[in-house]
Amino acid sequence: MRIHTPGSQFLRPYMVVLMLTATGCGYNSLQRQDEEVKAAWSEVQNQYQRRADLVPNLVATVKGAAKFEQDTLTQVIEARSNATATKIDPESLNNPEAFKKFEQAQSQLSSALSRLLVVVERYPELKANQNFQNLQAQLEGTENRITVARKRYIEEVAEYNTRVGWFPTNLTAKFLLGLTVRPTFTAEEGAQKPPPVKF
Repeated sequence: MRIHTPGSQFLRPYMVVLMLTATGCGYNSLQRQDEEVKAAWSEVQNQYQRRADLVPNLVATVKGAAKFEQDTLTQVIEARSNATATKIDPESLNNPEAFKKFEQAQSQLSSALSRLLVVVERYPELKANQNFQNLQAQLEGTENRITVARKRYIEEVAEYNTRVGWFPTNLTAKFLLGLTVRPTFTAEEGAQKPPPVKF
């Protein structure tokens, strides 16, 4: 024999909400993961900015070489200008179009720098220049840091996207925090490794 207490049906939805809250709706973990994604993104931007800051010195050093290809230098300067003008703040990381535009601008700078360093091969006096060698070493180190920062960002986004998609944290993400799946870097042809900067 079942005993029905007054209002028991009215209390059921609230009990379900209470149970979900008690078992962990993921609010805190989602907030933490969101902050970790933003921190990882900041490091990606820092490393790209470090690379962009090296470019003017690299261009100035290369410009000094007699008969150096002006087209190559112009491409590097334009690619750097485009890359530094294309920014994404942490609040805009959910925008796939903006993210792709940023990724393309950085990829164009990588390609332009690769072409520049290939052309330098024809200039032995430039390759022997101590200032150029120092800049080359800094650029190589920065490309490695970019790779590490991107990898960390990809890992953080993968964990974040998993939490945003899993039940019951997906309910908290969507209805309570307004969080959605974030885009991440895609591997373009030849992007699996940093541009070669050694000679």
